[in-house]
Amino acid sequence: MISTTLASELYGKSIITGDVDREFIARFARVHEDGGFDRVLVGYGSTGADGFVVAAHAASVTTRLEYLIAHRPGFVAPTLAARKAATLDHVTGGRIALHIITGGSDVEQQRDGDFLDHDARYRRTDEYLDIVRTTWTSDRPFDYDGEFYRVRGAFSEVKPWQRPAIPIYFGGVSGPALAVGARHCDVYALWGEPVAAIRQSIAEVRAAAPPGRHPRFSVSVRPILGATEDQAWARARAILARILEVRGNANAPARPQSVGSQRLLDLATQGEVHDKRLWTAIAAATGAAGSTTALVGTPEQVAESLLDYYDAGATTVLIRGFDPLQDAIDFGRDLIPLIRAGVERRERQGVPAGSRAT
Repeated sequence: MISTTLASELYGKSIITGDVDREFIARFARVHEDGGFDRVLVGYGSTGADGFVVAAHAASVTTRLEYLIAHRPGFVAPTLAARKAATLDHVTGGRIALHIITGGSDVEQQRDGDFLDHDARYRRTDEYLDIVRTTWTSDRPFDYDGEFYRVRGAFSEVKPWQRPAIPIYFGGVSGPALAVGARHCDVYALWGEPVAAIRQSIAEVRAAAPPGRHPRFSVSVRPILGATEDQAWARARAILARILEVRGNANAPARPQSVGSQRLLDLATQGEVHDKRLWTAIAAATGAAGSTTALVGTPEQVAESLLDYYDAGATTVLIRGFDPLQDAIDFGRDLIPLIRAGVERRERQGVPAGSRAT
């Protein structure tokens, strides 16, 4: 995940910030490309920089790296959003995907003028994605009549570079989210929970998917690496201490509305460490505002845990550090080669993702 300036919980600044440093964006993108990352997330927030513009700038200084642009339905007409995305897909040579974030916070939504309730937002997202995909794929004008959107003679002369459509990622774990995401997404994104919970979520999404749709899965987690396991845990404790210091006398985080965040907080109450090294203390300290569970250990140990998610059925891992720029360098050098080697071994053995026993 790239940001527009150096930002994380360590710096008391959301990675989805309004500070825009063109040179930092370029450097951060190049670090990921040089480190062997396939794709980076460009976040969305109701007070932050525009992800389409950030991705366009980052793509202009890279040649291979792909961009996953977080997009919140409801604030740009779906026909216009489809044309904007298709245009950027051409400009970047087919290097973008959209990460659909319906929104789990009323406060966030209301800043942009949206006062729909949680379930209504997901019904709107369902219609929105219907129209976006039809705009990308229809070879003739179309009409649409829904609860939230009506269009007459909608058509786009610009079609995506990637045919038939730009990849759609989707986040959300509530009941309404599950139904909408399973219907529309190419990749369903999950936050870092224990492997058994990930297996269960994957099974639920697959069961909800309509015939013919077979979404892939992504798990987001925050690696904390050390040369030894003890050094990794010492670093993890230092990161937590720094986050608490930055927070100072701030009130304890309120219970979030986001179901995904609630799940991470509930996980933290059940124990600080799950599976081999999934650490929940930072999620607890920050109110689980986003991906905040960590995998703590040596590169070999963290790669092993990430490959456990692969064995559970997740073919994408979204890894982001707490010291984002240096961690991206370290991940590219020390972690990504181990993950790729582990997947290649499984492929040589004829063991596809999700086929290993629990």
